[in-house]
Amino acid sequence: MKLYLKGERCYSPKCAIDRRPVPPGMHGPSRKKQSEYGIQLREKQKARRMYGVLEGQFAGYFEHADRMKGVTGENLLSLLERRLDNVVYRVGLGTSRTEARQLVRHGHFTVNGRKVNIPSYQVRAGDVVAVRDSSKTSPRIKELAEFAAAHTAPQWLTYEPEALRINVLRLPRREEIDTPVQEQMIVELYSR
Repeated sequence: MKLYLKGERCYSPKCAIDRRPVPPGMHGPSRKKQSEYGIQLREKQKARRMYGVLEGQFAGYFEHADRMKGVTGENLLSLLERRLDNVVYRVGLGTSRTEARQLVRHGHFTVNGRKVNIPSYQVRAGDVVAVRDSSKTSPRIKELAEFAAAHTAPQWLTYEPEALRINVLRLPRREEIDTPVQEQMIVELYSR
């Protein structure tokens, strides 16, 4: 499945999924029917790779989502969606989550006026994420600002292109998260 991990390349004919739609290896595609456990594991791995989260971090997110009120699967996706690197990616200030993660890691963003260089930082409703003044002159940030101006932000975020600022209006709801993940499968996997 195409996860769009490489940014622009995934939208071009150079994408590896388009060029070779079979799994790697000399034996090619498997004809065996996948077990229920295999399907659940594949769904969890897909979510992990899309958000760029390690196994231990993902298990921690699941435990946190399980303790929260409400539906565990929706809480899990909400926690993953509220990561700072994902917020930067969602408004278009990164062509991929990996690039957005690197920009955050290099200290190009502030949250409520304080420099934050932790990609897993959880934004809350009312937070203001902005590009640092010293980073606004960077050529790559200027390119991404033009890209973000043409990009549409999700409903739970607002983007001000002239100020390079993101406002978190509220927490994301499941219907606003367009990630092709069946969160119920992940809950079933962790409930074994």
